[in-house]
Amino acid sequence: MADFYFELVSPERLLLSERVSEVVLPATEGEMTVMANHAPVMTTIKPGIVTVKAVDGKVTRYVVFGGFADILPTGCTLLAESAVPVSEVDAQLIQRRMDAAKSELEDGSHSDEHKTRLESFLAELTQLNEIVVAA
Repeated sequence: MADFYFELVSPERLLLSERVSEVVLPATEGEMTVMANHAPVMTTIKPGIVTVKAVDGKVTRYVVFGGFADILPTGCTLLAESAVPVSEVDAQLIQRRMDAAKSELEDGSHSDEHKTRLESFLAELTQLNEIVVAA
């Protein structure tokens, strides 16, 4: 199977930079699987799980809280707003983000468009929380 170069970067650190055989991204329009020779595309990332399959078959998972992915036939770079390995995530981490989103939503001083984005973000975090807690 062909491989390609993948980087997962957050403002805090470079989480991963290696050759992989497959990456599943939580794109805003739905999950997408990236493999070698993928058509060039740039997509936004919603809160969710990034699953990375290394060349040796080892699978690692990361929780991301939004960002952008730049996909080329030779590689993929995910610039995450925030990302952590699934093993480092606890329910409180996601709950704090949910509480902050709820608080901002209750503020009431935002445009309808911003409120809609906050509601969508809160729904995505709720779904992510259910996935992480179940695992």
